Amino acid sequence: MKTRRSERLIDATNYLLSNPHTLIPLTYFSKRYESAKSSISEDLGIVKKTFLKRGVGFLETLPGAGGGVIFTPAINKEVASEFIDEMVETVSDPKRLLPGGYVYLSDILGSPETLRKIGLIIATQYANDKVDAVMTVATKGIPIAQSVASCLNVPFVIVRRDSKITEGSTVSVNYVSGSSNRIEKMELSKRSLPEHSRVLVVDDFMKGGGTVSGMHGMIKEFNSELVGVTVFAESPQKVKTSNLKTTSLIKVKKIDTEKQELQVEKGTYLEDVSPDNFS
Repeated sequence: MKTRRSERLIDATNYLLSNPHTLIPLTYFSKRYESAKSSISEDLGIVKKTFLKRGVGFLETLPGAGGGVIFTPAINKEVASEFIDEMVETVSDPKRLLPGGYVYLSDILGSPETLRKIGLIIATQYANDKVDAVMTVATKGIPIAQSVASCLNVPFVIVRRDSKITEGSTVSVNYVSGSSNRIEKMELSKRSLPEHSRVLVVDDFMKGGGTVSGMHGMIKEFNSELVGVTVFAESPQKVKTSNLKTTSLIKVKKIDTEKQELQVEKGTYLEDVSPDNFS
């Protein structure tokens, strides 16, 4: 049965939002709604304008027999800046200080809405970089990786410090912990990451950079390429990954557990992202 335009617009919008970075032929929508391609094209034109106006993302039309539409999620720069300001204020609470110079972030990274925005913000930065997989280390980086991977519509892989029997055979690398200067080990299942993948590394908190360097080494073991590194927060400690370009949403400028002082500022995200990537 032929579908009315209002129903087509609602359903098509929902389908596009649920299938980002996926080429969808016009014939798919034409058959789905039993409507002419010309009508579908008009509908998608309305959706495209609305997405741009509301800062949802980009809807690209590819012409030709094998063409269709691709939805790329992206956040508005002003919205991203407001969110980062909000995170700076939230994380600045001295009550978040933990022994060893760490900051409590579990409540923030346990909020579905906050994670959705973090994922969209990071995905916006790498929307045009043809990412094949998102990598993080267990455990607190997992929800961020999952959110980013969902926006980019790619798998995410978890590097562990101790292998699980359910992972099968693994590849392991040794790295120097940036915070303790000790030799640590991380492992990844051989089946988790295909060779020659383009990998984005994300994490919740970067202190000394040792874990990020370890994941970079792991990526090399799989003959794959590091696309970039983005973390939610970075510490004031001198990072030992000077050869790696790292982006952060927020930066902890000063930590003093004795005086209970905590200073937080914007990270490098707004400086690092191309203006063309924002919706």
